[in-house]
Amino acid sequence: MSSEPLVTHIFTADPSAHVFNGRIYVYPSHDIATPIQDNDNGDQYAMTDYHVLSMDAVGSPVTDHGVVLSLEDVPWAGKQLWAPDAAEKNGKFYLFFPARDTEGVFRIGVAVGDKPEGPFKPEEKPIEGSYSIDPASFVDEDGEAYLYFGGIWGGQLQCWTTGKFDKEAYTNMEAQSGPALLPRVAKLSSDMLSFTSPPTELEILDPVTKKPLDSSDHDRRFFEAAWMHKYNGKYYFSYSTGDTHYLAYAVGDSPVGPFTYGGKILEPVQGWTTHHSIVEHDGRWWLFHHDTSMSGKNHLRCVKVREIFYDKEGKIVLTPE
Repeated sequence: MSSEPLVTHIFTADPSAHVFNGRIYVYPSHDIATPIQDNDNGDQYAMTDYHVLSMDAVGSPVTDHGVVLSLEDVPWAGKQLWAPDAAEKNGKFYLFFPARDTEGVFRIGVAVGDKPEGPFKPEEKPIEGSYSIDPASFVDEDGEAYLYFGGIWGGQLQCWTTGKFDKEAYTNMEAQSGPALLPRVAKLSSDMLSFTSPPTELEILDPVTKKPLDSSDHDRRFFEAAWMHKYNGKYYFSYSTGDTHYLAYAVGDSPVGPFTYGGKILEPVQGWTTHHSIVEHDGRWWLFHHDTSMSGKNHLRCVKVREIFYDKEGKIVLTPE
């Protein structure tokens, strides 16, 4: 079973967990109360800042380091600081975050800090060539860094099928048949502030047919909440299926794919959204995720954590063999 909420004094969601200097740091969204009614556009998720949480180990006291970045600090952003992530490289710490620009289009920004708990100073403009939501950073063992992102419906990924933002595609949400919309990946520059080339699609294949998952396959297709981790030399790309509320994963031999669907990690939890991260600490693997058990409202969530395991074939399981 999942734990009690990591913290209860604020509402938190979309936890991105990392181990820096032996300590677990969690970079969540900071949910706030709003009178806006739930809608597919996601307007009710009106977050305006980020906190950083940290702990010596799962189960130990959690420190809230307070606000490390606010909407008003970001020159290009108009509203909605959604799910962030962080990375360490070059002795610096990088906070990647999505926000709507002043025209209502989601972009991805980056802010830089000297410590994992921030504070973070944002760049003046979003990352050139970035779009949509849910950035997830991954620094491989060879030092190469990648950014994964994308989210359909309110996350606007369906608006970018031509490479340019198509506002007319916004209300379509997603196609009812044909290949599913795919997450994006881009290699990051050595300074972590830009893409070295335009983002490409991250292919997710059916394990039997070896063909891309179909957009009608809502139990398995990508919706949002990208995450990447590595286990036993394999790359594990995990994500949310959105409207069916599963956390699922796919496995590949390269950080840029292709990936083969591997199964579900977590069944639906209380609340509409599900978003997670996976991290190893002291030889044990942990799944950080969220639900709405603290509020009963979709936009007021709480972060939780539970241990995960791998079977002999490398599949992710919730109970050890």
